[in-house]
Amino acid sequence: MKIRPLLVSSLLLILVVGNTYATTYTLPHIKGDRVVASSTGETVTITVEQDQTLLDIAKRFNLGQTEIVTINPGLDRWLIKKGTVVRLPNRRILPDSPHEGITLNVAEYRMYYYPSDQPGTVRSYAHGVGRQDWKTPLGKTSIIKKVKDPAWHPPESIRREHAANGDPLPEIVPPGPHNPLGAYALYLNLPGDYRIHGTDIDKIFGIGMQITHGCVRMYPEDISALYQSVDVGTPVYIVKQPVKVGWLNNVLYVEAHPDLEGEEKTQDERYAIALSLIRQENNQVLPDFDQVVLNKALKDLDGTPTPIYERLPPLEGEVIDPAVKAVPVIKAPAIASNVVSKKPVIAKASKAKSTELAMASKKTKSTALLAANDVKKIPVKQVSKDNKTNKPAIKTASNSRSSGGSPGGYYHGD
Repeated sequence: MKIRPLLVSSLLLILVVGNTYATTYTLPHIKGDRVVASSTGETVTITVEQDQTLLDIAKRFNLGQTEIVTINPGLDRWLIKKGTVVRLPNRRILPDSPHEGITLNVAEYRMYYYPSDQPGTVRSYAHGVGRQDWKTPLGKTSIIKKVKDPAWHPPESIRREHAANGDPLPEIVPPGPHNPLGAYALYLNLPGDYRIHGTDIDKIFGIGMQITHGCVRMYPEDISALYQSVDVGTPVYIVKQPVKVGWLNNVLYVEAHPDLEGEEKTQDERYAIALSLIRQENNQVLPDFDQVVLNKALKDLDGTPTPIYERLPPLEGEVIDPAVKAVPVIKAPAIASNVVSKKPVIAKASKAKSTELAMASKKTKSTALLAANDVKKIPVKQVSKDNKTNKPAIKTASNSRSSGGSPGGYYHGD
């Protein structure tokens, strides 16, 4: 198997942004691709211009607390000194769900909104989710009501909990800066009065954590923008996908996030999930991908899409029987006991001489971000290969491993 290094370009940005904003991505132009990016580089960083907390930076760039902490291991979240270089997420793999309405991936604390008036784009927001004992429900639902300046009527169960902790709640919490619902609420068609809502000033840094009683909590600026954009009836898919796999320009990426509290998995379990998803994205065939890189991604759990395999594109207009041209199935590899840290590599389907894949680097000039398919690469020799995309159906939650498709408990949406 030939491999080639992926040359990583670091894109250094000096940005001053007063408020949070949605990260707007252009969807890939190749049908079936699900990796989007905020720039053409692999890594985006900022240099801090004054002492502040990592959570201040997270809010400014529409990131949650868990996300910015995991992507910057070793930095003190409470003190980032002037001159410190802070890494920001760039690429994301879109959740495996319909590209319509809203998808909430509770496993990564991110919302993906596909605006009907802006086809070909997706907006992404940070959000908080339910605690271990107050889980956010999974499934397909819709927005049934929009309320500005909502009053909160805490249910008896929550009032008992607060009273036991010495923080009694009134029967009604009026609108205002200390109302946990914030200034806007989108009510979901689910039993239990679940909402997508803002936050009060006391819990602003809880975005991107398991902190709610099951609702979805957003930054004030973000819920305001979303409230103005969505209509009653908008579909909402609440999914749980801690490991995601997707293509971009014939390169297969894997993205892994930390487990939710109470749902911790072993490396073997994560690996089994990843193998199942890789098969789904490759027409139920397991390619000869880079096992070391996959293991490292599943160990680091920093949410960074990592390339593990590259296929050669099909000849234009040619459709080949996948049973004839599919890459042979290989035996599932054993878990590496010691993952070696090295530069990311892409396992190639071809045995031809390796070719470097250079990533172009540009500066981002606004919050409207570059198309993910703007990545420039040196072309390789094309060979015939099936270009038919077999996307797995949305599956219901399960507590046991199914005979095919998604691994048990890996929830996709409806």
